[in-house]
Parts: sequence; C-alpha cells; structure tokens
Amino acid sequence: MKKKIAIQGIESSFHEEAAYKYFGQEIETVNCLSFQELCDSLKNKESDFAVMAIENSIAGSLLQNYGLLQEFNFRIIGEVFLRIRMNLMALPGTKIQDLKIAQSHPIAIRQCSQFLKGLNGVLLEEKEDTALCAKQIADQKIKNVAAVASESAAKIFGLELLAKGIETNKQNFTRFLVLSRVADKSNADNKATLFFQLPHDPGALAKILNILAAYSINLTKIQSVPIVGKPYEYNFHVDMEWELYSSFKKAMQKVEEIAVNLEILGEYKKGKVDITV
Repeated sequence: MKKKIAIQGIESSFHEEAAYKYFGQEIETVNCLSFQELCDSLKNKESDFAVMAIENSIAGSLLQNYGLLQEFNFRIIGEVFLRIRMNLMALPGTKIQDLKIAQSHPIAIRQCSQFLKGLNGVLLEEKEDTALCAKQIADQKIKNVAAVASESAAKIFGLELLAKGIETNKQNFTRFLVLSRVADKSNADNKATLFFQLPHDPGALAKILNILAAYSINLTKIQSVPIVGKPYEYNFHVDMEWELYSSFKKAMQKVEEIAVNLEILGEYKKGKVDITV
C-alpha cells in the first residue's frame, strides 16, 4: 500500500515536488488547500506523513507554521530543501502586455517581487496555492490573468509560459519539514528542532548559546514566535546540528536547567542544499 503524504496545494505544487523528493515516486499525495487542513489530515490519520514548508531563503519564515507545530505536537522526522523556480503563465496566445492580474500564493509573490513590480498596471492577487491558480485559469479559461507557479503546472494544465525564472534571487530555496504523528529516531540523526521559553533572568539566552558552543553544537536557526495571550512573551524555535550525538544530549541536559517548557520536536538527518541546480 502506498504511503499517503499530506501536502499543501494540488498536483504540480512545490509541496508535491518536495514530497516526491523525500519519499520517492511511489506515494499518494493528499491535497490540502491550507496548512491547517494539512495538519488536520495528519492528526485524523487521513495521511501517514505530511510535508510542510517552514522557511524560504528569500521570503523568510512562515511564522504561522511554527504555531501549528506547537499546536499539533507532531514529530519532525526529516527535512527537504527544494530549489524554487517561478514562472509566469497564462492561456495560450496571451501576451504580457495583455495582463490585468497576476495571482499566486503570497510567498511566491514575495519571491518574485522585483519582476512583478515591473508589470505596470497589473494587479497582484494572493491565492491559496501556486498550482491551483494555474488550474483555475486553465479550467475556467480566464483571459488576461496570469499565474506564478512551477513549470510543471504549465505543462499539466496547458498554459503558456510568458516568462521563466522570474524569482528575484536565483538561489531561491524552500525548506520543508517532514512530519509524523510519532518519532522516528535513527543513528544517522544529526539535526534537531526544539522550542523553549526563557526565564525573566538577564542573559538567559546568552547562557544557552554558551552551552551550545561549549559542546560544539552548531546553531543553524533561531526564530522567536509570539505566545498567544501573553503579550511580548515568546517561544524560541531553534535548529541545531552536531557531530556527536552524545554532545547534543549533554548540551540538552544543561539547557533544560535554564530554559522553560523545553520540548524537542524532532531529531532527524539534515537535508542537503544543492546550490548547483
């Protein structure tokens, strides 16, 4: 039986590409039009795993998804870095000068802001999904409207590419987390994601950073996320890597003495970023 993987979006979406990259082609994707729906699918056992974007090298972090990680308490079992190439597409025969509207996911619009600003008089519309924009234009034969999506979306839905590679920075990567209802530890694990709160003590964060440095733990990301209902209080989401698992465990024992509500969301093998593609 094929594994069911929840993705945000539909066929030809970047989430689908990330799912295939991590799990291979022999899977069944469960299309979800929002990240909330994606999490509900995994929670309700409608899917076996989920692939969820967490940050982009141009547009930054998806803060709402950090909140979902805490709310649903899923385990992170892996990550995927996907090179993102954005393209402008419309019904065959459409010219760029004919366009009235360009639509896509808000993150995709941000990734292509420089190019899209050059489309004088074209209204930018935010939608749920890049591929869904392409599908709706094709299905409904919507004239003078373009979608910003993957090249595969243009092929699948029969749209014409008006411009290729319109992302502002060509080194445009999105990091996706692979989520499960249960942990899946391996001897190959060399990365972890965790979150904690800080006590109201001067230098608390500095003490934690010093502990990580002392045990040769490489801090790759730290993201503060507001705590709902507690103004100006934050959870700190942290990604870290290590060479020796024993060093990581010792460091966590020390960090736990300082941090409040420390929770490890997952230990997994770090993904590779191929900057040559």
